[in-house]
Amino acid sequence: MTNRIALILGLVILVLLALDYALGLGIALFLARRFLDLISLLAVWR
Repeated sequence: MTNRIALILGLVILVLLALDYALGLGIALFLARRFLDLISLLAVWR
């Protein structure tokens, strides 16, 4: 991954998180919970 692609991807993520916060959708919280579930699933396989 080049620096340019990483920068663009980071900016897109920040904009989406800002929109989520501004609109009060709660998508970031949902994704955080799902990510924790994924980590728990992977920890079982270890």
